[in-house]
Amino acid sequence: MKLWLILGAVNGFLSVALGAFAAHRLAGKVGEKELAAFETGARYHMYHALALLAVAWLAQHASASLTQAAGWAFVAGMILFSGSLYYLGLTGSRALVLVTPVGGLAFLAGWALLAAAAAGLKTHP
Repeated sequence: MKLWLILGAVNGFLSVALGAFAAHRLAGKVGEKELAAFETGARYHMYHALALLAVAWLAQHASASLTQAAGWAFVAGMILFSGSLYYLGLTGSRALVLVTPVGGLAFLAGWALLAAAAAGLKTHP
């Protein structure tokens, strides 16, 4: 649980910092498409930083293996999806364009694994 809280908080911090960087340092210095890609990366980064907080909570109440797998899938998605969009936004290079959908699939896998872990929760009367 502690690992997921730390990773969620650190990635939440990073997504805010990177979003602010885009708004204050990239705007006007890169093209609109590059800025939009960077901002999309930051937005999805934040969504999945918050998802890691859900993983932290669920790790106490549900299948450890499913919640761990969901957490690592979210981390992989942040690196691959958001990271490739940050790269595109900063460089204009489409060299990592094929990595972006792999990151998106990792996000989807994370949500599916989180749902499976939640489905296994035992309810209390």
